[in-house]
Amino acid sequence: MDKRVYLLTIVSFVVGMVELIIGGIIDLVAEDLNVSLGQAGLLITIFSLTFAVSAPILSAATARFERKQLTLITLLVFLVGNVIAVFSPSYWVLFIGRIISAASSSLLIVLCVVMAANIVEHKYRGRAIGIVNMGVSGSLVLGVPIGLTLGDAFGWRAPFLFISILTLFSIAGIYFFMEKVAPTKQLSLRKQFATLKDKQILFAHSTTFILLAGHATLYAYLTPFAQITMDLDASWISIIYFIFGIAAVSGGAVGGTFSDRFGSKITIYSVIVIFAFAIFIIPYTTFSLPIFLVVMIIWGMMSWTVTPPMQSYLMNVSPETASIQVSLNNSALHLGIAVGSMIGGFVIEYASVEQNATVGGILAVLSFGTIYLSMRENKRKARSES
Repeated sequence: MDKRVYLLTIVSFVVGMVELIIGGIIDLVAEDLNVSLGQAGLLITIFSLTFAVSAPILSAATARFERKQLTLITLLVFLVGNVIAVFSPSYWVLFIGRIISAASSSLLIVLCVVMAANIVEHKYRGRAIGIVNMGVSGSLVLGVPIGLTLGDAFGWRAPFLFISILTLFSIAGIYFFMEKVAPTKQLSLRKQFATLKDKQILFAHSTTFILLAGHATLYAYLTPFAQITMDLDASWISIIYFIFGIAAVSGGAVGGTFSDRFGSKITIYSVIVIFAFAIFIIPYTTFSLPIFLVVMIIWGMMSWTVTPPMQSYLMNVSPETASIQVSLNNSALHLGIAVGSMIGGFVIEYASVEQNATVGGILAVLSFGTIYLSMRENKRKARSES
């Protein structure tokens, strides 16, 4: 395995952490900038939406640039966005900084995944994607406790300063240790989006969207779920988040390794089945904390194990649009998180937090249906071509 893959993993962790890191300091931001919690929460929403929309557009617009140089430029833009956050005097300046950070990080994630896949032998492609996605998944799940810890100790600006410093180290790492990576041939943006007319591609992205929506339906409300069902205090909830984070990070590596060994298709099917089972039964494990933790670890692993085989599957299905498929899949992932959080809010409002897991499980079952349709279309095309 090319050691540069691990450098790209570090970069993906740094840039991915900024999305949800504000979740742990949202009350501090609201108080300091004199806005409501709802307005502070929009700083997360605008990030996710900007990320989802800009990823495919920026990926296509920068397709002709040499990858190393483009990564360095984009990291500098990302740094600017976080420096703005550190010194922002008002809510709207911070809002603009979040948009800049979101747009640049969306492109950086795509660059890390695609470069990792291109610098290794083809037989290690799934593993390389999985390792980079460890950084992405780790940043998303560890961002909240990291932000919470730094924010409580040094103020809400400290997490953004921390990310800015890590970004400087990332720039140095890419500059000194990464060789030039030639851009791959790309279709026009219109033709790339036209690939969504292909049912196997559309249903594959739909699978990521629906499965991550199911995940976020419960994960976004894990704190009230743990408080209500098990009466846990803040210390135990922090421990749960860190355990979940470790499980999710390992899930990325497991997904890539299994994809290389058993193939992306059987890995995707297996992950969805295990995920659905775990999230369905988790409300029935709250009578015993050890049993709950075991099932939660399985759920946490599976929630991020699906991304490497899914992106490997998409790159194999449409190699000429590999970059755009990775960016579209990341967009589907982030939109899924946003929609799942919204669905979870409705469930809590009109039912109870205990029902969030059931709704998440139902969405997981639906995602099994969409990937089945995608792979059935893939088989049909293979037969027609032969």
